[in-house]
Amino acid sequence: MKIAFSTNAFKRYSLEDSIKEIAAIGYEGVEILCDVPHAYPPEFSEKKIQSIKNLLSRNNLQISNLNAFTLYAVGDTYHPSWIEDDEKSRETRVKHTIDCIHMAKKIGAKNISTEPGGPVNGADNHSFAHLEKLFINGLLRASEIAEKQGIKILVEPEPFLLLENSKQFKSFIKKVNSEYVKLNFDIGHFFCVSEDPAQLVYELVDYTDHFHLADIAQDRVHHHLIPGLGAIDFAQVFEAMDEIGYSGFVTVELYPYQSNPVEAAQKTFDYLRDIAK
Repeated sequence: MKIAFSTNAFKRYSLEDSIKEIAAIGYEGVEILCDVPHAYPPEFSEKKIQSIKNLLSRNNLQISNLNAFTLYAVGDTYHPSWIEDDEKSRETRVKHTIDCIHMAKKIGAKNISTEPGGPVNGADNHSFAHLEKLFINGLLRASEIAEKQGIKILVEPEPFLLLENSKQFKSFIKKVNSEYVKLNFDIGHFFCVSEDPAQLVYELVDYTDHFHLADIAQDRVHHHLIPGLGAIDFAQVFEAMDEIGYSGFVTVELYPYQSNPVEAAQKTFDYLRDIAK
């Protein structure tokens, strides 16, 4: 496997400085935030794309993923979501995803990640089936573009959102039935909902195209920690990845550490290097 770091911990830095800091530590890849202040598509020009591609090349960094989850440019962490009551808001999410697909093609990324529907309490009292249908309908529209561009859309289950756990995801992905919609396997998120990430590596192998990594405390509250400060057995998870022959990227996602992202990235790099030996 290859280790990357997400720029969503570097929101107080420019994208250029984020890339330089991540490269200097020794990471092989970088996940780029497709939102303000880094790479929100409407504000990310062709000239900027080429400049970032050149910078990545000079720093020997690959793009692990484009993070299209948050939408602070027009909303917040989750909104506008795929399952808003308001059709215009849902369209904003679909358009953002399509814009990120086009940007991925131009900048040389293979995949983008998105939210698993959105917060259920953000919609009126609709049934799960109704909300899932809204999500699938919007996602399939985006996946048509993804297929034409050769870009994967990776859905990331998260606590308290429409898709929280592996059972829900497996049911959902069979209904989508697209080779261009896969799983962004967030190790910490599955741990939060009382699942065993190591076991899920085997169970979800057919769907997983990318991993997110952060530690979680023993109480399983959804708060990203520097690996080693929580309760996840990463050695066991990595062993499972080795056994399935995973050779893609694992991206460290530590957005709570915006006051000290370089320190967090360095501590994580040192920890992962030691346990991956």
